[in-house]
Amino acid sequence: MHHNKKHITKLVFILLLALMPLYINAQTKTYCDSLIKKGQEARHNKNHVKSLELLSTARSIAEKNRWNKQLFYATLYTGSNYLAMMDYGEALNYYLEAYNLSIKDLGPEYEMIALNNIATLYTGDKNYKKAQEYYFKAYKTAKDENYKSLGIYLVNLANIENILNNPLKAKAYIAEAMPNLKKHWPRSVVAADMIIAESDLLEGKNKLAREEVQKLMLNKEDVSYNDIGIPLQELVVRSYIQEKDYTNAALTAEKILKEKKPDFETKKRLFEHLIEIYIKTKSLEKALRYKDSIIETDKKLNEIRSGRLFENSRVKFEMQDYKNQLAIKEEKVAAERKIIYSLLAIFIAVLTGTVFILRQKKLIAERNQRIIALELEKEKNDNLLLEKQFRENETNALLEQERLKNEIEARNRKLSAKALYLSDRNQLIEEILTSLSKKPKLSKDLSLANQIRSLKNHLKTDEEWDSFITHFEEVNHGFLTRLKTLHPTLTANDVRFIAYIYMNLSIKEIASILNITVEACRKRKDRLAIKMELPENLSLYDYISTL
Repeated sequence: MHHNKKHITKLVFILLLALMPLYINAQTKTYCDSLIKKGQEARHNKNHVKSLELLSTARSIAEKNRWNKQLFYATLYTGSNYLAMMDYGEALNYYLEAYNLSIKDLGPEYEMIALNNIATLYTGDKNYKKAQEYYFKAYKTAKDENYKSLGIYLVNLANIENILNNPLKAKAYIAEAMPNLKKHWPRSVVAADMIIAESDLLEGKNKLAREEVQKLMLNKEDVSYNDIGIPLQELVVRSYIQEKDYTNAALTAEKILKEKKPDFETKKRLFEHLIEIYIKTKSLEKALRYKDSIIETDKKLNEIRSGRLFENSRVKFEMQDYKNQLAIKEEKVAAERKIIYSLLAIFIAVLTGTVFILRQKKLIAERNQRIIALELEKEKNDNLLLEKQFRENETNALLEQERLKNEIEARNRKLSAKALYLSDRNQLIEEILTSLSKKPKLSKDLSLANQIRSLKNHLKTDEEWDSFITHFEEVNHGFLTRLKTLHPTLTANDVRFIAYIYMNLSIKEIASILNITVEACRKRKDRLAIKMELPENLSLYDYISTL
């Protein structure tokens, strides 16, 4: 009874030790997510130093644990901080890092987020051609994958087309966006309607554009939600100028300046409109006054940019100092951990030694000291001999295992090359057959028609796959038998897919062999892992390698 209790206690202790790393991992991931969230909040509050410190810590944790999603968002939001500080070069570096991560490890959903942010950066830098290029890439990704954010990317793309004076393209994009916006983003429909109004204005439909804007202004809640009140009124100013109604144009522009408190860039555009109005109405004194206002605005903008440059330098200095402190802290933690491990090792050694001594004393008390000494000496000699033999056998076994492993890898590489060759050959034959089938004159040639049928029948056979399986079994003896025994529900196609993974082919190469898309191949791999009931932290390749 006492022995059973000790056994149960030992099992509970082992179970707790096994579960502890999983618990610690989950807690660390939660902490990392909270750092990213707090970093975002700090960025919205324009506390960039604090935001960058939080995101830098999150990046370090994510990199260490290979958490790609957390690393993506921490990197992306770091770039957004530098964009807000108008450090476009630094922002672009982080956005490109996030983009590369999305392509390598995360997939289209994250890829289009990174592309949209890069396009926004180029828009802020007034590099509209580049912005157009990246907005279009984000739109294509969303369209190909049928994501609900498609409408938002179309609105961004349409806005750029209007800036580049392509109103017809802008309208086409908005027409494509409308069904998606009404379904998923109803509050953003007003922003799309504003782009249509601007397109009408660019096409010279001044009155129509102004009527559309005035109708949109009635929807105050959505206008405020999208923050487009001032841009809508600026469209009214432009419509009056195009109609040469300079009185209403001036009144509307001055009303915006007086009541709406626009940002410096908008102020500058309104001043330019007023200069144009007063030059055309020959009110040169007023035109000169607004010219002075533009100079003053440019001066303030330059002061802001200079302040931002200093702020960016200060932030970079403080971030470097923070990283240095973080490195010192990590070194200190590593040293403390080393001390703890050393103490633990000493404790285990002392405990083991104590147990061994007590056991020896008990044996000595129960038996004759001389007999025990002789038996121990004999046992010691035997153990030394066995240990020597064991080491020799172990060394030989390791050498043989390494030789066999290299031989199997070499044969699998040949099999991989053969599989890729057969796939490319079959694809070439299919393309030739398709091309020949489209030429009616050739179909009248009976000899050629018989050859085409022979080629088609050859493509339909599985003899090459059977031959491949035979060679695979010779190279990897017992692997398929073991696989089918452990997982009897696997189909022949499943076994074929797993064989290609076992040979360490990439997803792209397997997709080429099976004539399917890379995304379909990746999903099939995920479904197989679920079907085989593999743990989430164990990849399919790692599992089958152990077979």
